[in-house]
Amino acid sequence: METKYKTVMCRDVDKRLHGKTVVMAGWVHQIRDLGGKKFVVVRDGSGLVQVTIAKDSSSKDVLEIAEQLTLESVVQVKGVVKEDPRAPRGAEIAPIEIKILNLAKKPLPLDVSGKVPADIDTRLRERVMDLRRREMRAVVKIGDTVLKVIREVLRQKGFVEVFTPKIIATATEGGANLFPVIYFGKEAFLAQSPQLYKELLAASLERVFEIGPAWRAEESDTPYHLAEFISIDVEAAFMDYEDVMKILEEVVYEVIKSVKQENEDDLHALNHSLPEISLPLPRVRYIDAVKMLRDKGVEIEIGEDLSATHLRLLNETLNTPLYFITEFPTKIRAFYTKPKDSDPIYSESFDLVWKHLELASGSSRIHLKEQLIKALNDRGLNAESFSYFIKWFDYGMPPHAGWGMGYARLMLMLTGRNSVKEVTLFPRDKKRLVP
Repeated sequence: METKYKTVMCRDVDKRLHGKTVVMAGWVHQIRDLGGKKFVVVRDGSGLVQVTIAKDSSSKDVLEIAEQLTLESVVQVKGVVKEDPRAPRGAEIAPIEIKILNLAKKPLPLDVSGKVPADIDTRLRERVMDLRRREMRAVVKIGDTVLKVIREVLRQKGFVEVFTPKIIATATEGGANLFPVIYFGKEAFLAQSPQLYKELLAASLERVFEIGPAWRAEESDTPYHLAEFISIDVEAAFMDYEDVMKILEEVVYEVIKSVKQENEDDLHALNHSLPEISLPLPRVRYIDAVKMLRDKGVEIEIGEDLSATHLRLLNETLNTPLYFITEFPTKIRAFYTKPKDSDPIYSESFDLVWKHLELASGSSRIHLKEQLIKALNDRGLNAESFSYFIKWFDYGMPPHAGWGMGYARLMLMLTGRNSVKEVTLFPRDKKRLVP
C-alpha cells in the first residue's frame, strides 16, 4: 500500500522489511522514555509499530519533534526498519523524519491504552476515543467478518440484497412503539422493521434479504435494547418456517466458524472464546419448554411469553448454547404469522436463543388475504390501515417465510461484551442522542 501519507501499514512492519526505508502514519499510542532511548508506539487501523529514537544517533530535528509528542497525536514517520525480537512482530523503525500532522491536547478524556478503566457512560460519552481502544477495534473487526459471512451465505443460497423504505405510513406490526416524523406536512413513522415490504419483495423476487436500520421507541433501558438498531432480515417465497430455520442456523454456524478462523487475535484481545456447535441445532416446542419450566417449579401459563429468566432456566436444562423454541401460541405472535393447519392455537413460528438471549425470530407467513384480514381483526387492528399491503394478496402472493435477527445481539454473544451499547458504534437509547 502506498499513499501520500504512508507506504506501509503498521501490520506490515516486520523483520522481512529489515533495512528498508518506509513511511507510516498513525496515532501516538504510547511514549516511554528510558534516558538514552525514547520508544514511541504508533497505532493505525491495522495495529501497532514501535519507533525507537536513539538520543545519541537521531537527528536534532527528530529529537526536537519527539519532545513535543503527546498521546493520540497524529504523526507521519519516515524511517528504516530494523529487526529486533523485542519489538512487536520482531521489528521496529529507526526514524529519519517525524512530522506532527495534528497535536493532541492533554489530558485525554479517556485512556486509549486501557490502563485506566472507564465506566460505560464515560466510554459512550467519549466514544471516538473509546473506539481507538484495542478491544473496541476487535469488536468492529469481528462485526465486519459477521456481515461479510452473512451476505456470502445468503447469496450462495440465491438471496438478493434489497433496501426497504425507512419512512412509513403505518405501524409495521401494529404496535405503539413508533417514532413519528413530519413528512411534507403529514405524520409518518420511522420503520420498526422491513417486515411487510420484504414480504411484498419476496412475492416479486422470491428470495430477499436486508441488513439495515430499524427504530423502536421502547421504554426498556436494558443491556439488550436500543432505540435504533441494525436488523438482519430474510424472506423467501415457497418456504415455510422449517426451511428458513435451516437457513438461519447455517448462517449462524458459518459466522461462528469464520470468526474463530479469521478473528483469532480479536477474540484473544477480548478474552472471549466461542462455543463448538453442530447442526441441526436443538428444537424445543413452546409447549415442551413450558413443561420443562413447570418441572423446575416455575409458575407459567400456556400463552405467556418467555422471559430472559425463563430462557436462562431452559438453557441450564438443555445444556446447549444455541437452540430453537418453536410453535409459539398464535395469539402472542405478530398478525402475519401463520397458524398451524393441524392446530391453529399454535403457530409455525420460532425463536433462536443463545443461552438466555433471543437472537432471532421468524415464522411462516399468512399468504391468503381472508386469513390475513381475520388475523388483523382478531388483534383489534384496522385492516384498512394495512390496505397498501393487503391489496397485493389479490395478485399471486405465494406461501412464504422469513426471520429477523438483531445484529447487536448477535455481536454481544460473539464478543462476550455486557451490553448491546458496547457493540454499537454510536448507540441511541432513551438517554443518548450524541455523539
